[in-house]
Amino acid sequence: MEVTLLEPGCGPEMTGVCKPYTFHPCGYHKNQTYYGECPKHTYQTPACKKYCQYGYGKRYDSDKIYATAVYRVSSDEAAIRAEIFARGPVQASFATYEDFAHYKSGIYIHTAGKRRGGHAVKIIGWGVENGTKYWTVANSWNTDWGEDGGM
Repeated sequence: MEVTLLEPGCGPEMTGVCKPYTFHPCGYHKNQTYYGECPKHTYQTPACKKYCQYGYGKRYDSDKIYATAVYRVSSDEAAIRAEIFARGPVQASFATYEDFAHYKSGIYIHTAGKRRGGHAVKIIGWGVENGTKYWTVANSWNTDWGEDGGM
């Protein structure tokens, strides 16, 4: 079965803005149909159009937002909470282990497996559950991982 898929965030009403990918669904994701193995070769990424939507009042080049400074927040728990409260989410990096890829829900605590490298996430909040402190994070591995893509 050949299916035309659109880029994330695109719907049929966005024709002319979104580029179709003409390859069939593949692999298996939680609560979805298994379509067979994914192709071993790569596909060309469609060219990026430099506008967002027809009739939008700003030119693409003048609508970009750039950071004016880069800074580091102390790894101190109180400093991270203060930064999130004052300015919003912060990026964090940490070592990952084999069990991290299989996380489903709750507070992640490394229990088994070899180190697999580093990873970055966006910390969006914090809390305490049964006396255990935790960070609420958004991961980049899509909504099939963890708690709808977060933990």
